[in-house]
Amino acid sequence: MNKHNQELFLSNIGYTFSNNSLFENAITHSSYAHEQNLPYEKNNERLEYLGDAVLELVTSRYIFENYPEMVEGSMTTLRASLVCEMSLAAAAREINLGDILILGHGEEKTGGRERDSVLSDAFEAVIGAIYLDGGLNEAERFIKIYLLTDIESKQLYYDAKSKLQEMIQDCFHEHTDISYAVLDESGPAHKKNFVVSCRIQGREISTGSGQNKKKAEQDAAYHALLELRNKDVLSYF
Repeated sequence: MNKHNQELFLSNIGYTFSNNSLFENAITHSSYAHEQNLPYEKNNERLEYLGDAVLELVTSRYIFENYPEMVEGSMTTLRASLVCEMSLAAAAREINLGDILILGHGEEKTGGRERDSVLSDAFEAVIGAIYLDGGLNEAERFIKIYLLTDIESKQLYYDAKSKLQEMIQDCFHEHTDISYAVLDESGPAHKKNFVVSCRIQGREISTGSGQNKKKAEQDAAYHALLELRNKDVLSYF
């Protein structure tokens, strides 16, 4: 455990724990606890459970207060886009949470520090730890600063393939061929990286990358949306 890196992380996020064991608990993955024969409560799964509930409450309130005209169904969809695994993992990467995670040897070797599921769970666990240590206001501050930002882009990214399909259908009012093709596949089996192209009517619009084909296609669709949303799509083709 690198105490210096942990202290630097806490300094960067602007929070000091009164009970530092909560923080260490939040960054301890179950793989490490298992290898060290630690009791179950010493891994971050229980804090992740709590953080997930706090995150849902804070995000729901934020949407309720900031989108007064939004109907319930749209509020639910927006919340889902903000708290999905990809959003949480991206937020974790922005604060370099992966660098300080305490992992077992096996998880370390298989790329756990970069795995979306590990990062998103740890992000929620940190929220849970801050909530227990400093209360709801501190947890809410953390969530607003490090997650509830650039909401338009996060909403666009969530299910980008469906949004791209809707955009194209609205423009052409008929079936339009949108296809995805793998351009490159690299890395060991436990840490693959796929590069995928997005083609509309046979024309390559964008490329995207991800740890699996589904995520790479989503990334490619997102970049296609960014490419097309400020253009006259009909004339583009």
